Amino acid sequence: MASPTDPVTREVVELIGAVVSRYYAEYEQAAAQHSLTGAQARVLGLLSMEPVPMRKIAQKLRCEPSNVTGIVDRLETRGLVERRPDPADRRVKLAAPTPAGLETAGRLRDSLDFAREPLGQLTEVERTLLRDLLKRMLGQEAE
Repeated sequence: MASPTDPVTREVVELIGAVVSRYYAEYEQAAAQHSLTGAQARVLGLLSMEPVPMRKIAQKLRCEPSNVTGIVDRLETRGLVERRPDPADRRVKLAAPTPAGLETAGRLRDSLDFAREPLGQLTEVERTLLRDLLKRMLGQEAE
């Protein structure tokens, strides 16, 4: 196992930090072009995959449920999200994108060029290896 102080580990940590910083900066910029905050855009992107209970949104974003309530309220006011009962448990409310929300999430996703451009310079084998290494770092199963 690599020491946290060895030069390669330090360089990898710095590079990951630079990638994350660039990603968040571009994400915030893309969100602003759609009159969204970064947090609103992340929630909308998450919901575009499937309707999600509010507490699960908070867990995925690692924030307080009260913050998620405010974000969903603002997205709902704009007609991008709606609350609906969970068919499996009617006591639970799901946040779900409206058709306008799905369209906005798609346009937002399409406007994020930062990752596509550098990844496009890698071969499919290199992208697959990178994906699998990142999953391994996060304790997830590689495909």
